[in-house]
Order: sequence, then structure tokens, then C-alpha cells
Amino acid sequence: MARVETRPLVLVAACVLLDGGQLLITRRPAGKPLAGLWEFPGGKVEPNEAPEAALVRELREELAIEIAPDDLAPFTFASHDYPDFHLLMPVYLCQSWRGAVTPLEGQEVCWVKPDELVAYDMPPADEPLKTALRALL
Repeated sequence: MARVETRPLVLVAACVLLDGGQLLITRRPAGKPLAGLWEFPGGKVEPNEAPEAALVRELREELAIEIAPDDLAPFTFASHDYPDFHLLMPVYLCQSWRGAVTPLEGQEVCWVKPDELVAYDMPPADEPLKTALRALL
């Protein structure tokens, strides 16, 4: 029987913020893994934390906005095998939040239409989301 190579599983939640037919992407700042690539905001889910709670926390810490867990609508998920770990990423849609989007971690932010996503380099796990979002929106 062939041995299956295992890597650590990393659970990350992401959120597609929607406003007037546009969605928000953020650019990973210098010094972080995958720096310079665009992604949907979110972050690691801590032990014993629900993905929705992680997004509430991460969006507050990263973008200074407040969202309610009930405002997160499950959309899809990404599963990608990186060299050092396997990423599992539930992705949510959100159209309602309080506060103005303000980048707090040195990241750039950009509002784009779904069909404009093709012009932005994203991490491999995020790439399939471009097509899914164009089809939805």
C-alpha cells in the first residue's frame, strides 16, 4: 500500500465583502508569506474558534469593521496543497458591516468588479474563486 504524505492542515476563513456590485480584495504586505498577492480578507481560525467568529475578529483587526456572524453567508470553500501545509478555507459573503474599511496592517485595499479579478495575482487557493464569483455576481 502506498504511503500518503501528510502535511499540517491549516484552517483559514475568508470573506468576500460586497458593496454596490464590487468586492474588496487586500494585498499582502511585504514581509508576509505570499507578499504582494491579492486576497480576500480573513485569517487563521484559532483552536476552538468557529470560522464565523474568526472572521468577526479578523475583519475587526485587519480592516476596522464590525460584522455580525449572522451577516456571513456561506459561499464555497477552497482546498489547496501548499508545499508545507494543506489549506482548507471556508469562504463567506458579507454585504453588511459597521464602520469604514480602514487597513490596519499595512495592506493595500481595492474595490473591484468580479470580472476585474483576472487582472490581480492571487494565491493559488484563491484563484478558483475568481471564476466562482464571476458566475455568481
